[in-house]
Amino acid sequence: MTRGLRVLRPGLLTTVQDSGRRGWRHLGVAHAGALDPAMARLANRLVGNTQDAAVLELTLRGPTLEFAAPVRIALLGAAVVARFGGVTVPAGRPVDLPAGVLELGAVRDGARAWLAVAGGIAVPVVLGSRSTDLRGGFGGIDGRALVVGDELPLGDTAMPACATPRIPGWWIRPGDDLDPRRPIRYRPSPHPLADALSTRAWQVSPSSNRQGLRLQGDALPSTAANAVSEPVAPGTIQLPPDGHPIVLLADAQTVGGYPRLGHVIAADLPRLAQRLPGQALHFEPCDAATAQRLACTARARIARIALMIDARLATV
Repeated sequence: MTRGLRVLRPGLLTTVQDSGRRGWRHLGVAHAGALDPAMARLANRLVGNTQDAAVLELTLRGPTLEFAAPVRIALLGAAVVARFGGVTVPAGRPVDLPAGVLELGAVRDGARAWLAVAGGIAVPVVLGSRSTDLRGGFGGIDGRALVVGDELPLGDTAMPACATPRIPGWWIRPGDDLDPRRPIRYRPSPHPLADALSTRAWQVSPSSNRQGLRLQGDALPSTAANAVSEPVAPGTIQLPPDGHPIVLLADAQTVGGYPRLGHVIAADLPRLAQRLPGQALHFEPCDAATAQRLACTARARIARIALMIDARLATV
């Protein structure tokens, strides 16, 4: 294996993800993809990949990976303890590594981080994406999280030889706006309990996953879940019979019969990827005009960071 990596330790939940599957929801196929697509795109930009190249999504604890040849990597998202041969590997910048072992430990101040490798994780494309669909059991590596002994191919790219890690003196911090104390803004639905969502303090349940963020707290009045199933999407806020809301995430189903309390705005949806079990979560209603303005602001900010990355890389 000359252009690839071997998994020595898999981490808690490490999956291959890209920007997700589009055009298949009418057949019941989930979107999947990185829970914070902007972080994955910027990590790819740092290593010279196309923005849709597959990356590794790390959850709570990262993997230990062995590279058979020199590589360029970049880490973004929550802080990760990363070491290569006794050298601390910082995040937010392109780092060149010789062949060897990269140890990615605890994810701090958040739940997830994304690792891009120059050339991208070159697993097969399934339904237009390399993303892992854990519920469907396909994509990525056999539709599952990484396990010990997995060998992942990397795409072709030119890499100069290096005997020791090369770490630039500049970096980016695109995740500085992910303060967990800030409320999650949502567009309320016509449901009579939609506004009550913002009057209660919630906590993230340990049973949360990539399909949805389950919440605990003062339950909303119980409602029967016998309605006709309706379309749902990442960001939809459902109200199960137990009165504890579920915020759907990237691996969400495509239809559901639970009442819908609203939808998390696009600008705030990536922030849910960093919410930890037991962490407090508050909602704040938001109108359509504000949601659109915030979405445009978020996209413009990422675009400016991307331009700065390109300008910096052009001087290397």
